[in-house]
Amino acid sequence: MFESLQDRLGSIFQGLTGRGALSEKDVSAALREVRRALIEADVSLEVVRGFIERVREKAVGVDVLKSVKPGQMVVKIVHDELVETLGADAETIDLNAPAPVVIMMVGLQGSGKTTTTGKIAKRLTDRDRKKVLMASLDTRRPAAQEQLKQLGEQTGVATLPIIEGQDPVAIANRAVQAGRLGGHDVVILDTAGRTHIDEPLMVEMADIRKSASPHEVLLVADSLTGQDAVNLARSFDERVGITGLVLTRMDGDGRGGAALSMRAVTGKPIKLIGTGEKMDALEEFHPKRIADRILGMGDIVSLVEKAAENIDQEKAEAMARKMASGKFDLNDLADQLRQMQKMGGMGGLMGMMPGMGKMKDQMAAAGMDDRMFGRQLAIISSMTPHERAHPDVLKHSRKKRIAAGSGTNAAEINKLLKMHRQMADMMKSMKGKRGGGMMGKLFGGMGGGMPGGMGGMPDPSQMSAKDLKKLQKQAEQMGLGAPGGAPPGGLPGMGPGGPNLPGLGTGPGLPGLPKGKKKR
Repeated sequence: MFESLQDRLGSIFQGLTGRGALSEKDVSAALREVRRALIEADVSLEVVRGFIERVREKAVGVDVLKSVKPGQMVVKIVHDELVETLGADAETIDLNAPAPVVIMMVGLQGSGKTTTTGKIAKRLTDRDRKKVLMASLDTRRPAAQEQLKQLGEQTGVATLPIIEGQDPVAIANRAVQAGRLGGHDVVILDTAGRTHIDEPLMVEMADIRKSASPHEVLLVADSLTGQDAVNLARSFDERVGITGLVLTRMDGDGRGGAALSMRAVTGKPIKLIGTGEKMDALEEFHPKRIADRILGMGDIVSLVEKAAENIDQEKAEAMARKMASGKFDLNDLADQLRQMQKMGGMGGLMGMMPGMGKMKDQMAAAGMDDRMFGRQLAIISSMTPHERAHPDVLKHSRKKRIAAGSGTNAAEINKLLKMHRQMADMMKSMKGKRGGGMMGKLFGGMGGGMPGGMGGMPDPSQMSAKDLKKLQKQAEQMGLGAPGGAPPGGLPGMGPGGPNLPGLGTGPGLPGLPKGKKKR
């Protein structure tokens, strides 16, 4: 979502290095470019003006600290202001009220209200162990109530039975009553939307709010809304009174201006962001972490959290024992690839690692992207169980069959087998040691440059849930990703190229994959 803004700001700040002090002229030149970058990212003009003025006041005449480049000082000031604009602290859905807690979802048609309702219900059910009831108040859009019912069946969350002919206010009252009688902890009201803001919509929302007395009123907005985000947020806040924002389609190729604009205009926190179509693609919004990502500083804490959520602990321990004995077959390789995909793929992981944002283009040029993992998994899936367990039996005729079944060619199969052989050899050399595998290389390669004496980041796939929480706490305490803890050039001791990423870094790399661009 913020890639274009990240690229623009990164190139702007590179030109500010090498000066002993920041003159007003230097700051003005940089801020002109920052202003242009924010406007191109669809941030509201009034928000941009306020942002630039606050940065200018802090940046002009600032003494540059020893060993800190002027460019880094400006980055710190911009970073701090970004955090303020996005909201200083992360806030999630407030359930601190007598049961059933009523949550009202509002927004325009097509913003993703119904899907987001299902996602929030699933999240509260799975993570917070709450008993949730969903109710559709949308009597205008065809099959809207049926859609929510289907989502309820898909996620295992109860939905209010549909009664034809009831108006939205009556449905809301019935939902609250049903929630109270059924012993539900949370009742989520999915209201109707319009293609644009109009008076009947606002009157309906105000009536529902007055009748149901929701504890939370969440405005669901499409993050691709652009400049109109300000009018949308302001109108709903003035007429209905929202308590928070949920931004959908944050995985899209939009420019991210809505996130900056809506928070600044309403003063209401962004509580959740939708990051995909799947029902578990919903994340809490952490302003500081988002600011870190925009400025290319990585997001180690979110990376550790993703590991804790997505890694199957029993499977990881079984693989650790197998690797400790020096065994590594194609089934194990497939598990490692799937593990990386679940954590957001190569692009997602790279975006969260400090100093690695600029290497995405190099990776793409080297053919290292998530599609590569997909092709490799297709190849392994096209093999028989015997072939996956004993890759040595793969001769020409078998490879020909596998290539036809996976839509690849013999060259790609040979590359995969070469990668497996080299990794298997590595496992044998590491026999008796822990932390092997692709994820071990990825996290272990981040090396001893970590502040705080961690001596290298351990492999999350080989850690218990308790260890992961401890690591997350350590990362937060060290301020990883913050300007003071991790300057834009990467973490101290990591070198100009960033951490030793498999297949790209200065170390041995991931076997079988290219090590960046070759000199011609």
